[in-house]
Amino acid sequence: MTVQEIQEKIQAGLPGSEVEIQDPYNDGVHIKAIVKFSGFAGKSIVEQHRMVYATLKHELKAEVHALGLETKVS
Repeated sequence: MTVQEIQEKIQAGLPGSEVEIQDPYNDGVHIKAIVKFSGFAGKSIVEQHRMVYATLKHELKAEVHALGLETKVS
């Protein structure tokens, strides 16, 4: 799965979100996602992260070794 595909998957699962994907090791496996989404308003950090993880549940099991998250309310 490419960085672009990960970005598109999160954006599809959280419509209206702004997503920046970083691949600091350039290996396509250790990824950081910065996600800004109005739907995070009133949610705890754990709830926000669960919302993002839900968009990638199959990929996290099979293709992405580590996903760092930074979530913000937009």
